[in-house]
Amino acid sequence: MANDAVLRSCLLLVGAVVLLVGIYTHSFKKMFATYLFGLFAIAGLVLPDWEFFDRDFSQWFTPMPAHGNPSQKSNSTRFRIYPLRMVVLTTIYGFGLYKWWMFITN
Repeated sequence: MANDAVLRSCLLLVGAVVLLVGIYTHSFKKMFATYLFGLFAIAGLVLPDWEFFDRDFSQWFTPMPAHGNPSQKSNSTRFRIYPLRMVVLTTIYGFGLYKWWMFITN
């Protein structure tokens, strides 16, 4: 990961949300579920090798060259929006957020 500050701030945010859920619900199970959901959300959005996944979806199953073009390196840290990736991420995280909310509010 290129920037550890993003990971640290995300983990602090998850810790704050877990604390708020614990204060609101008085349930250790709900705090633990919130913590797990937060870690999976961070693992899915912050930790992946976006240089690999920023290629077109059809190229995901082919190996990535070991040494890229130096002019392309400066552009690789920028998150590119691909419709298929956005649909998949929105579906997965939307369903997960819905299930988490149903668990917390019941």
